[in-house]
Amino acid sequence: MERSQPRRQVAAMKQSLFDQGLLDEQFIQLEELSDDANPNFVEEIVTLYYRDSSRLISSIEQALIGAKKVKAECTLFREYCRTGNAEG
Repeated sequence: MERSQPRRQVAAMKQSLFDQGLLDEQFIQLEELSDDANPNFVEEIVTLYYRDSSRLISSIEQALIGAKKVKAECTLFREYCRTGNAEG
């Protein structure tokens, strides 16, 4: 009886995530890949996904910051060209 309570909680949480559209049939496919040899497969894949996503988002943020700096310099350069400021 004690073991079925956590399972019900997990099932209810999973159903809630499906209802919210946060999980879909791909999650079910991942679950089907779990077996006795690798019972934590889904957890490992989700962890890797979020770790990689976090790293990629950080890279994108850095690229955006760099792009903003390049844009600012190009705007300044264009203004120098427009005004004939050879020194600029």
